[in-house]
Amino acid sequence: MSPTTAATPSTAFAAYRERLQAELVPTLPGQLSRVSWGRDRIVGHQRERLAALLAHAAERSPFHARRLAGVDPDAVDPRDLSALPVMTKAEMMAALDDVFTDRRLGTRLVESALAAGTAEPQPILGEYVAFTSGGSSGRRGVYVFDPPALRQFLGSLCRGLVARIEAMGGPPPGGLPIAMVSARSAVHPTGGAAQFAGGALPFHFVPVPATLPVPEIVERLNAVQAPLLYGYASMIERLAAEQRAGRLRIRPLTVTCTSETLTPEMRAAVRDGFGVPVIDTFGSTEGLVGASPPDGEAIVFAEDGCIVELVDEHHRPVPPGTPSAKVLVTNLENRVQPLIRYELTDVLTAQPGDGHLRATVSGRSDESFRWEGVTVHPFVVRSVLVGVPQIAEYQVRQTGAGVAVTAVAAAGAGTVDTDGVAAEVAAALARAGLRRPDVTVRLAPALDRDPATGKLRRFVPLPGR
Repeated sequence: MSPTTAATPSTAFAAYRERLQAELVPTLPGQLSRVSWGRDRIVGHQRERLAALLAHAAERSPFHARRLAGVDPDAVDPRDLSALPVMTKAEMMAALDDVFTDRRLGTRLVESALAAGTAEPQPILGEYVAFTSGGSSGRRGVYVFDPPALRQFLGSLCRGLVARIEAMGGPPPGGLPIAMVSARSAVHPTGGAAQFAGGALPFHFVPVPATLPVPEIVERLNAVQAPLLYGYASMIERLAAEQRAGRLRIRPLTVTCTSETLTPEMRAAVRDGFGVPVIDTFGSTEGLVGASPPDGEAIVFAEDGCIVELVDEHHRPVPPGTPSAKVLVTNLENRVQPLIRYELTDVLTAQPGDGHLRATVSGRSDESFRWEGVTVHPFVVRSVLVGVPQIAEYQVRQTGAGVAVTAVAAAGAGTVDTDGVAAEVAAALARAGLRRPDVTVRLAPALDRDPATGKLRRFVPLPGR
């Protein structure tokens, strides 16, 4: 496959994609109009969709029938879902067959489709597609989308892009090419969702797997010269350094980061490297989608597709300005695998506003390192490492008494004083409450990314912590 083309889809997937696009494209103007909805309009829409979701789940899913017994779907207010039980990934995966509302579906059938879907999503029963996530960061989750859920998910993901393409005067013949540095495997959302572009949509993705060596990624991007660049935040940050060094020579109009937390330091590095607006996006396999305005820090979440609850560790709502311990997501469109108050460990801080939820993303609560009696947020270590210009990338693994840091040296920036960096990290951990921290720092030519997703898990806690 050349660096400028994607593989030709199989007959089964091509037919599924064509049918889905035929249903999606006419909805895009309506999707675009939802961006400007006020709070009352959003709540009214949520109320209608929630009642239908709860009734369907209670009737068709044995899992939800048990949990929703005695609940009047029409009486549930989308602004207060506290009467409904919280749904965890562990509970869902333990009873996955009972979660599905289409009783033809089962774990074996879905897993078979996932196993065959590394190149492109495999339609299940001609109606559904499945994705998976979490393998690199915790317990694996499996998620099946029906066509309405997929239309909402893809529409929410692309409506900002479609608006920008229209503002540019429309797409060129064949659609606007977008370089996508992300997942290799289509069973993960960033790899799978990209397969649905092209065709009737005004853009298509040129895949550049994030698992390739950086020099090869640079070579492919130089050959593609796509006007837009998308990719994992950690990889886009690394590519910004390649651009500054002159090895990467591209001129994107915008850069969009996805799938990983974009810290203020990373945003500044990307903005400096490419000299164009940076857009941050949030897209979860559960269906929650959001995007920031160009160079905006707060992400605007598509609450027409999901109800989003920002809660503390006891599932109580937190006010604007207070970081959440968790996020509870209710996907309003997925009828085949209803996700109702589904627990995510993302840390979001809501910002004031009247329309869709605006929130900054700080990462995941399960990224924190916990020793006996001491919890250390990733910022403690990150604040040291981002201040070392000789380090291009890093990964931090928790040990029994401290952390082990693997670092990639920045080309041409000088020698990394590993002992000095270790001492600074140890001092920061000590200030955070860890007694006599043991810290090691070693250099490596590259960091190990998940072989399927291409994601980099920056902070890796000990199992069970």
